[in-house]
Amino acid sequence: MQEREIIRLRHISVKREGRYILKDISLSINENENVAIIGSNGAGKSTLVNVMCQYIHPLYSEKSERFLFGQDKWNIVELQKRLGIVNQELQYLCNSDYTVKEIVLSGFFSSIGLDFHHQVTEQMIEKAESILADYHMMHFADKRMNSLSSGETKKVLLARANIHNPKVMLLDEGNANLDLPSKKEFVSQLDRFASSGKNIILVTHDISQIIEEIERVIILKNGRIFRDGPKMEVLKESVLSEAFDTKVFVSEREGRFNAWC
Repeated sequence: MQEREIIRLRHISVKREGRYILKDISLSINENENVAIIGSNGAGKSTLVNVMCQYIHPLYSEKSERFLFGQDKWNIVELQKRLGIVNQELQYLCNSDYTVKEIVLSGFFSSIGLDFHHQVTEQMIEKAESILADYHMMHFADKRMNSLSSGETKKVLLARANIHNPKVMLLDEGNANLDLPSKKEFVSQLDRFASSGKNIILVTHDISQIIEEIERVIILKNGRIFRDGPKMEVLKESVLSEAFDTKVFVSEREGRFNAWC
């Protein structure tokens, strides 16, 4: 039985200030497939994520396609019931006076925090509190977001992204600015998502965060797909050295990788 595509991009290009950020990108990600997208700063990783999330629209072309869960048009609120998103931009926007509980509840509305027009129900409150308890963060419920550490903020955003129990978790530089214990906890969350049957799309510059369940790696370079294939074939010293334009050393242990220059 053929697995269903959850993301299909064909001939996608994005330009900014006259320069291509993405150039003729084509890829598909299937149901039950966990993928890491890596590349140097400026390679186009975050722009690709924003295209996937429909935050950015690509240049029009007769050949271009963007299908998410089999549809080419989505209401963003409905899309985020299937696609949980955590990225650096969201972390920046949520660094506010809103409480932890308000930020988690705002996941129901695809907003940042709550406003007078958001009709919060008892069922929503119960769900938010249940998720916070599941993430061992109920004691943070009334704390202001701008009082939290980076690791605590990341956990809140993961909880928010999971409010609809989406099938796919799209995590863009999810471990950025985290200390070692927080990075370990982030990896534990990835393991948890994978064991619960969620698709993981992990965008990172740190290959040590690529868990065993992620079997496919896509490398972006200069806005194009440089390499796309099985993890064991892509995460090689020769491939990474060419991708990053510097000599890269790689070690592997029990399915986990590390790299250094």
